[in-house]
Amino acid sequence: MPEPIRLLHFADLHIGMENYGRLDPQTGVSSRIGDFLARLDEIVQYAFDHDADLILFAGDAFKTRDPDPTQQREFARRIKLLAGRMPVFLLVGNHDIPGIAARATSIDIFRALEVPNIIVGRTGGSQVVQTKRGPLFLAWMPFPVRNRLMTQDEFKGASVDELDRALEGKVIGLLQGLAEEAGSQPMPRVLAGHFSVGGAMFGSERSVMLGRDLVVPQSALADPAWDYVALGHIHKHQFLNSNRPPIVYPGSLERIDFGEEADPKGFCWVELVQGASTWRFMPVQARPFRTVEADVRRAPDPTASVLAAIEARDIADAIVRVQIKLREGQEAVLRQREIEAALGRANLAVINKETERETRIVGLGANPESLTPLQWIEQYFAAKNKSPEQIEKLVRAAESLLHAD
Repeated sequence: MPEPIRLLHFADLHIGMENYGRLDPQTGVSSRIGDFLARLDEIVQYAFDHDADLILFAGDAFKTRDPDPTQQREFARRIKLLAGRMPVFLLVGNHDIPGIAARATSIDIFRALEVPNIIVGRTGGSQVVQTKRGPLFLAWMPFPVRNRLMTQDEFKGASVDELDRALEGKVIGLLQGLAEEAGSQPMPRVLAGHFSVGGAMFGSERSVMLGRDLVVPQSALADPAWDYVALGHIHKHQFLNSNRPPIVYPGSLERIDFGEEADPKGFCWVELVQGASTWRFMPVQARPFRTVEADVRRAPDPTASVLAAIEARDIADAIVRVQIKLREGQEAVLRQREIEAALGRANLAVINKETERETRIVGLGANPESLTPLQWIEQYFAAKNKSPEQIEKLVRAAESLLHAD
């Protein structure tokens, strides 16, 4: 058996996400941008340490379509390091696409400068990539853009549903054509794509996605022509096909919010052999998110209960949210400074308080749960500005219904 070609597959970097960040005084940028760049540094180091043959980035380099120059510089610096040692493929994702078709994507600079060893997948295509362990056939399909169809005469005036059906047909047709081309290649064959696939589980990327998604059926990808299908766009790592070829989302490299608190983050290391490829998920040291739940409504010392809940969690260098449930009146005795001091080991902490307010009804005290059904009925009609005579009549009618056999 030939020596496997070593492929490193990652996606959805989203440099520029600043959720739960704070300004780094040394760099002048958000600490969260530093987190995302640190994960890219892990990719670079792993590729060097394990002698990768090809880097495959499956789209969404930045959070926005117009990243600031500092973010572009830091991304380019690391990509150039990789390209100095091995071919690098950069696929265009939905966050990389400008709103106007004629404008360049956020990664087109690599094509414009003709940076050696870097391939940019702006439109669907394919090529044979030469690596130090042999050639591989690489095909790709970037994020499908619906509004590009609207410029064509045949689709002018079409409804959104009609455009969706037309776009799906075009994408499936292109994928079939790429698979046919791959089938004739006597070498390992990889398909890269940035889109949603039927059956995939969505994560917090729903909050940052741009535009409406086309969902590509799995059947359009599950072609035996491929040895590995490398996807991007969905932030939750998952493996979609129990048979060959493996259809894999590596997920994003960093957590965006607490919706991804339990999700592992990382990339995929693939050993490509035609007809016998293997892969494994490699976790990275993504910033942990931790939720601390503290229900202190019945606690004699609310602060002590919150401190105990914090102590029970590993919050070192984590982004932490503390959810405190209180009774009315407890907030005044909560020792905020002690809680903040206990959170000092966290990277960043947010304290949320939910106070249970007592409902007071005029004339009936502060315990509405003690009211009888007839008292509730009486109070309801009083709130509706019924006269005392009407209320008495209605309460009697209700009483007769309540006691009817």
